Amino acid sequence: MIFAGVDWAEAHHDVHIQDEQGRRLAAGRLSDGIEGLARFHDLIAAHADEAGAVVVGIETDRGLFAGALVAAGYQVFAVNPKSVSRYRDRHASSGAKSDPGDAKVLADLVRTDRHNHRPVVPDSDLAEAVKVLARAHQSMIWNRRRQANQLRSQLREFYPAALAAFDDLTSAEALQVLRLAPEPALGAALSKAQITAALRRAGRTRRITERTAVIQDALRAPQLQPPPLIAAAMGTSAAASAAVIAEMTRQITVLEQQLAADFEAHPDAEVIRSLPGLGIILGARVLGEFGDVPDRYLDAKSRRNYAGTSPITRASGTKRVVLARHVRNTRLADAIYLWAFSALSASPGARQFYDHRRAAGDTHHQALRALGNHLVGYLHGCLTSHTPYNEHTAWAHRPASELKDAA
Repeated sequence: MIFAGVDWAEAHHDVHIQDEQGRRLAAGRLSDGIEGLARFHDLIAAHADEAGAVVVGIETDRGLFAGALVAAGYQVFAVNPKSVSRYRDRHASSGAKSDPGDAKVLADLVRTDRHNHRPVVPDSDLAEAVKVLARAHQSMIWNRRRQANQLRSQLREFYPAALAAFDDLTSAEALQVLRLAPEPALGAALSKAQITAALRRAGRTRRITERTAVIQDALRAPQLQPPPLIAAAMGTSAAASAAVIAEMTRQITVLEQQLAADFEAHPDAEVIRSLPGLGIILGARVLGEFGDVPDRYLDAKSRRNYAGTSPITRASGTKRVVLARHVRNTRLADAIYLWAFSALSASPGARQFYDHRRAAGDTHHQALRALGNHLVGYLHGCLTSHTPYNEHTAWAHRPASELKDAA
């Protein structure tokens, strides 16, 4: 066997190839793309007859280059950059670092310690498509939230009446009214008929008269105002931010539609949606981040470790402390946290478990993390047996003290 380390970068990749004794066979810098990949194959072909006899270490499992290595039949191991840094310090205390040096570190690492790392196993094309759409959808929501925070900051400076009228600046009602009146003078001049028309365009169908009166009172309330020229300039800026938020909302809807179609076409969708708290969007995020390779996770603990829900224990001498994992897949962690929260109203067993943890002294977030850890285990069991979730089977084994109502 031969071992290759690839120090991945955006424009180029440094490669180091060695044999089973660690002797250097070849090294070089490759361009990204077809030419670089062809050059990598040439370097390997000079020392190996079969792709299966080549072990590759690389710091990412995403991207066209990494995907091409997997498709070519190489044994590819994606190594966390932090692990690479720690391994580098094992062999050099000077602190020196270079891209060719990191390529050698990766080759050494997969030659001696690959049993401690997971090989890259590609998901199905459908699961990968769900992952792409779920991440794009989640990123768009995060970006909309940031844009709304910027708009809120702008309005606080010159148009506090708008903040009094609308709690959620991403709502269709707020965006429609701000489109009509992006500055204080225009807001105070809005008639009830104009506000009512804006609410109807936003999709409101109930209690329109009451809501119109509340908005008009808020916009006409006395407030400090900047000079007219400055107010007009800030109003133009606020209107632009509102337009961006409105377009983001539209694109979020487009992504949701395609995400739902792809997720529901996946064979694991029915099992995933059977778990309490998992709808189409959260279920798609969970599927996309975990992937759909059947034997990727040896057991429920392995899946929990990957999710970052299982706690870590630090013990030395007489000291022992259990901590939450903070280095983890943040997208998956966010989805599991929301999943656990949603499960409280969908599963009596989940609710009772949460109440027990709260009664034992856990904070709200600690109790949700513990619940999420259990739900990931149940997900693993359901996917392994391809059996829908059963409330009784999931919680019947818990001690009675944990399942009684803490109230």
